[in-house]
Amino acid sequence: MSLPNCPMCQSEYTYEDRNMFVCPECGHEWNEAASSEEGEGLVVKDSNGNLLAEGDSVTVIKDLKVKGASNPIKQGTKVKNIRLVEGDHNIDCKVDGFGPMKLKSEFVKKL
Repeated sequence: MSLPNCPMCQSEYTYEDRNMFVCPECGHEWNEAASSEEGEGLVVKDSNGNLLAEGDSVTVIKDLKVKGASNPIKQGTKVKNIRLVEGDHNIDCKVDGFGPMKLKSEFVKKL
């Protein structure tokens, strides 16, 4: 049985550890069953590890300071109809009272 190449660095030296595959070159770990379910699309997870999808609604889990604004985005603020994008700030959305902005997925949880 041949093991799959690493999806991050394409290394052929992967090995199996319990139900996970591990790449010794870049340190990436993944579950083959989960990766086949997710497909080839962008994978973004919230602060609890739940997969986010286009159009989901999320809640902000901590007060977030906004550069140029007098007030922060308060904990518990609901954000509807998110869009997933590549990059450090991987959620593109419109926050009521603040307008369009980008958020990091580590500061939100899925509703």
